[in-house]
Amino acid sequence: MEKDNKSIEFYKRLKIQLEENTSWPAVYLYKFIVPANKGNVEKLEQIFKNNKDEITTRNSSKGTYTSVSIKVIMDSPDYVIEKYKEVSKIEGVISL
Repeated sequence: MEKDNKSIEFYKRLKIQLEENTSWPAVYLYKFIVPANKGNVEKLEQIFKNNKDEITTRNSSKGTYTSVSIKVIMDSPDYVIEKYKEVSKIEGVISL
């Protein structure tokens, strides 16, 4: 329950910051770190498949993790947050 409250508060603060600091629609850069297996990167790509996006990946030096950067045009802070919530369902993903 506490984790849910922290998530709700985090997304509220994020929305306020995005509304105050950005004119929408805007280019938004997502950054994630995922355990290095093809399935995780593919899951991220599926979440963003309907957007005209630019996806860049880079493996860690030991090959344990993959860094994924996704640059995409988003219509509003609500859409940005919606994508973060979808990505949070992928096991082991870290949003930066």
